Amino acid sequence: MKSRAEELEEWGTDVIFGRARGFRAWAMRGILRVGSWGFRAVVGARLYLFRRRIKTVHYLGTLTVSVGNITAGGTGKTPVVELLSRTLAARGRKCAILTRGYKSKPLHHPQVWLDKDGRRLRNIPKIASDGTNRKLNPHYAGDEPFMLARNLDGVAVLVDKDRVKSGIFAIEQLGCNTLILDDGMQYLKLRHEIDIVLVDCGFPFGTGALLPRGTMREPRTSLKRASYIILTKSGGKPQDELIATIRKYNRVADIIVTNHAPAYLENIFTGERKELSFLNGKYVACLSGIARPESFETLVEQQGANIEIRRRYPDHHWFDQQELEAFVQRCADRALDAIITTEKDAVRFLEPDEMDVPIYFLRIEIDILEGRDKWDRMIDRICAIADEKPAPEWGDVL
Repeated sequence: MKSRAEELEEWGTDVIFGRARGFRAWAMRGILRVGSWGFRAVVGARLYLFRRRIKTVHYLGTLTVSVGNITAGGTGKTPVVELLSRTLAARGRKCAILTRGYKSKPLHHPQVWLDKDGRRLRNIPKIASDGTNRKLNPHYAGDEPFMLARNLDGVAVLVDKDRVKSGIFAIEQLGCNTLILDDGMQYLKLRHEIDIVLVDCGFPFGTGALLPRGTMREPRTSLKRASYIILTKSGGKPQDELIATIRKYNRVADIIVTNHAPAYLENIFTGERKELSFLNGKYVACLSGIARPESFETLVEQQGANIEIRRRYPDHHWFDQQELEAFVQRCADRALDAIITTEKDAVRFLEPDEMDVPIYFLRIEIDILEGRDKWDRMIDRICAIADEKPAPEWGDVL
């Protein structure tokens, strides 16, 4: 069942996207519009303070690559971070992904980490993975960090709102020489040598308004900070018009056109994999808790599936046993062939007692359609940047 907070969040989303009707929704949109004016002023002031170094920008002595966007959610960031990290690791870089771990739960007991001298460190970030061992479940790591930790060998995944602290830990304790700042465009406390900005081809500038009235975190002019711009979810369609719009704000960044391509289906409890052709002609239900479920459902339909039920929850929704079992029973009553979800949602599922309908996640991987040479040059550039300064000492020990 949805909590009251989730119901309000869902209604607020409908207000922002114009789906909610009536006087109450109209009045709320007016209030949010005023809030957006204030938000724009705060964003501008914050950028000015960091640009002028009035607010401290930390440099940790090693390369930091930011992957982010100017809109809130839905650009398909996690598969891009995964591809980037895997590619750099294959080229010999020792990477750490620094992530906030949105909606992850606090630890009941701190993790134990001993430094090279056997002393226990305190006030460390949550370690989803140290590059070798996975150390946290999705409740404490967060769904996206857990998914990255599970899929990436040799890449550390650290979770903390203070990503300066995470970066120091990654360098001093894990020997990392490349930091990947997940959702990092607005995290200005840590200096970015390279800014990769993602733009969703189907929804490039959100609703066109800044938060809270719209879905934009920063105005379009902030695209000028991008070193590279990756267009996601292009669907193989030409993006000349969008590229022309982007060039109004950034004339120099390399632009790479990609698509979020389905790769295979995997049973979330047994690990059994099926080819995408399995979906052709099947009657299925789609269950998701992501920012833009429409794009996921479209991918399912493109494989020839008939979607009989579409169940959508707010982004990062934690499914409980009761609601999952009720949904499986509903699908069984309709004699559906399968339930399809996303990989990010799959890590938040609890196994129902009765499995009358199999549940698969749709594995998504990045296809680079245009600008493969630019991607390769970006990887070469990252790999060519040597560490310039020693990292700060981690002095806070018990």
